[in-house]
Amino acid sequence: MRERSPGIKLLFAVLIGAALIIPLVFVYALVSDRQGQSRIAQDSITAGWGSPQIVAGPVVVVPFKTTQVQNEEVAGKTVSRTIEVERLLYISPVSNTVTTALKPQERRKSIYRSVLFEANVAGKANFALPPDLPRFGVTPERLEWDRAELRMGVSDARGLTKGGRFTANGQPLSVEPGRGPGATSGQGFFAFLNWDGKAPLNVDYAFSLRGSRSLSMVPRGGQTKWDVASTWPSPSFSGAFLPESRSISDKGFKASYTVDKLALGQAPVADEDLGPPVITDDLNGSYSSVNVMAAERAETINGQSLAVTVGLVEPVDLYSRVDRSVKYGFLFIGFTFLAFLMFDVVAGARVSAAEYLLTGAGLVLFFVLLLAFAEVIGFTAAYLLASAAIIGLLTAYSAAVLGSWRRAGFIGALLLGLYALLYVLLSLEAWSLLIGAVLLFVALAGVMYATRGVNWSAVGRSSEEPAIPAQSTGA
Repeated sequence: MRERSPGIKLLFAVLIGAALIIPLVFVYALVSDRQGQSRIAQDSITAGWGSPQIVAGPVVVVPFKTTQVQNEEVAGKTVSRTIEVERLLYISPVSNTVTTALKPQERRKSIYRSVLFEANVAGKANFALPPDLPRFGVTPERLEWDRAELRMGVSDARGLTKGGRFTANGQPLSVEPGRGPGATSGQGFFAFLNWDGKAPLNVDYAFSLRGSRSLSMVPRGGQTKWDVASTWPSPSFSGAFLPESRSISDKGFKASYTVDKLALGQAPVADEDLGPPVITDDLNGSYSSVNVMAAERAETINGQSLAVTVGLVEPVDLYSRVDRSVKYGFLFIGFTFLAFLMFDVVAGARVSAAEYLLTGAGLVLFFVLLLAFAEVIGFTAAYLLASAAIIGLLTAYSAAVLGSWRRAGFIGALLLGLYALLYVLLSLEAWSLLIGAVLLFVALAGVMYATRGVNWSAVGRSSEEPAIPAQSTGA
């Protein structure tokens, strides 16, 4: 029987390799599904503890009377009349200095785990009415100081298991639940305040807060300073502002923020409070981030507050690394098939379509084994175990396919190099594109050199079949 031409062999290898993209897609979907199950398990762990927390305040709130024009339709005509309404004046601190100590801990459920924390928050805030208050549309005589309140907000009040404390000008205040600032959707605690706005107000506050994965601070007023420290060695810093200074070691981290009023773009007083910041939960590296641009002002983002976020992330996010490794699956299939093709075309070993398919199935199975083992024993140990299993399996199979243990040794060495290279690519994310591009160039150059004498369109013949001489076309 006539053998297929080298070109047809190449076409079959390419088609089988393309078909194997389908199971790779299913593996990619499996990683996403397991990641979703992990998130559900983590949410069940944190259900009775506290979610990612947002802290806002303190802020002084004073009711005041004002007038507004109301239009009504009477007998088919629009009638305008002036009515008196009650509004709230939100007074931000002139300065606010906050210190936070995060005490992390890990909780497990089956093979899943989540990072919890208890935050001890203490601060000092100074308040003063602006001397030009009427220019903000409020006159002092309309303020009802006998109903003034001091408010502190947390996004998940379930974490306030140890209560809170307010001291105003040295006098302790009795705190009550609720009425937090708008940035925390009204959750938190407040106290009725004995202040008439004529003299400065000095407030000391402290509370303990339980939460999970991340803690966000909403700065407001003249100047906010926030110092946060923890024994957790793997923090993430995100949000509208980054820390001015930070230090990270195996023993934990420290970070310091300073946010000025000009950066916030907020007035010292307002008759409407800002809403919650936009914070998303992300497992791929950073648990929390604020989706606003630092150059934007609070008034231009639909009334949303700005926030800074400190996340307590896992040192190794296994789902993220498995997800990235699956994306390199086509390289494993391509290089292995290329080696088989070279043995077939150049060295004379015959590799059938079924043998290509079984080899590709083994390469795809590596990623399933990696995901399954990583959930139990960690990513690095799972990577070593899964790669050793697949290298051993395919090396032994290649000895039968290629008819030589020497050739199978080359396949084993190739796979060993590929798996080692992939681990490096996963560790050096910034250099992965450069390394991958150089590797592809070297592979292409090697194939060009090895096949420089191959006639891709010629049909192979057995050694006993004589060649048919070309007929003359001359007259």
